[in-house]
Amino acid sequence: MDNTSAFSVNQYDTNIRKVIPLYDMIYEQIISVIQTCRGNRPLLMLDTGCGTGTFARKAYECLSPVEMVLCDPSPVMLTEAKRKLAGQVCEWHAIGSECLPFQSRFDVVTAIQSHHYFDRPTRKQAVTHCFDALKPGGLLICVENTAPYSPLGRKIMLQRLETFERQAGRTDEEIRAHSARYDREFFPITIQEHLDLFRMVGFTTAELFWHSYMQSGFYAIKP
Repeated sequence: MDNTSAFSVNQYDTNIRKVIPLYDMIYEQIISVIQTCRGNRPLLMLDTGCGTGTFARKAYECLSPVEMVLCDPSPVMLTEAKRKLAGQVCEWHAIGSECLPFQSRFDVVTAIQSHHYFDRPTRKQAVTHCFDALKPGGLLICVENTAPYSPLGRKIMLQRLETFERQAGRTDEEIRAHSARYDREFFPITIQEHLDLFRMVGFTTAELFWHSYMQSGFYAIKP
């Protein structure tokens, strides 16, 4: 394992699709939100928690003209992202979103499957840094594991996810290990808690645009 993800970098792109249903469709939805909110204007984007660079590659394909800054706390992930994005001019930083140093620089900031590894104070710090990094009118997109509102809802959600993983070819041992990470290695909060947090740090618009199984997608706009 090369960071807080469950998978080492050489397994990541294959295995992530076995634990996140509709993984590639999530990226399509993110691109749709960006295109709707930002139009065809040139974009300066920050992808924090960029992992192996899969979303950045799609952004270059679909959002041209775009310039990108990519951040991840794992140097190993950044090495793989640099390989995947060979030929693209990117700026790279080996930091997490809780440490972002930027001020009013970006049109769009994306944080995809990264903040749920934080405890609540660190999550607030990360979202605040994303807010600070955006220009006025800038767009934050955050996709996270989220928590159901009841113990029964959590049980049903995890059972549905385990069925998906089994159909995707994971072993029973792998499935049990993944479910055991919930609230031990990643720490989901509810959809409402996400929306409240975005508004608390200063976003005046904060909306849900995607939900499937455990994953929820949000966009927020800086005033």
